Amino acid sequence: MHHRTVGDLMTRPVVQAPRDMPFKELVALLAERDVTAVPVVDGSGRPLGVVSEGDLLRKSSGRADPSGLLPVPHLEAWERAKAEGARAEELMSAPAVCARPEWTVVEAARVMSDRGIKRLPVVDETDKLLGIVSRGDLLRVFLRHDDAIRDEIERDLLRRTLRLAPSAVTVEVREGEVTLDGSVEARSLVPVIVRLCRGVDGVVSVTEHIAYGTDDTGGSALAA
Repeated sequence: MHHRTVGDLMTRPVVQAPRDMPFKELVALLAERDVTAVPVVDGSGRPLGVVSEGDLLRKSSGRADPSGLLPVPHLEAWERAKAEGARAEELMSAPAVCARPEWTVVEAARVMSDRGIKRLPVVDETDKLLGIVSRGDLLRVFLRHDDAIRDEIERDLLRRTLRLAPSAVTVEVREGEVTLDGSVEARSLVPVIVRLCRGVDGVVSVTEHIAYGTDDTGGSALAA
């Protein structure tokens, strides 16, 4: 069972900017390449930060916070310094928060959510830039066709991994929502099936109606 990784979903080659690229060249770069942000790299190709349209708008407005509502003095000073910057390394959001190509979609999404960012530069084992992955790239896994999801669950998960008979559990998938019906020998197997199904690319949710022949859990509640 193969899960698509950041390396599968990232954009490459990636548009990037040297640390000394001037403001106007950055604006032109974003417009010409039709992107909203670019990694800023050093002379060795290692990401230092990311400069976005928002960073450039701070510069063009001449204000640290167009709303005038920033409550924290040191944060306001940092934003003002960015607004007054003239080169990529002064305008960028830094340090760069990076991903590795072997990361799963869940790992990358968790970092984006925790850090409040929209994209991650992807680096190799020497921290050199390989590509970039955005929230939109990660969401592409949910465009997977229902038939492909069902086939993977039935063939790879239920048959090959769990060695269940074809008639044991039936799988229905609609818009990525998986419904499982059937019966298995042991109660402890039910949450295992649900957990594995949730890990399949493109699965939005899992609902189970699986009976069991033997309660091998001692009556304890099992979390799926």
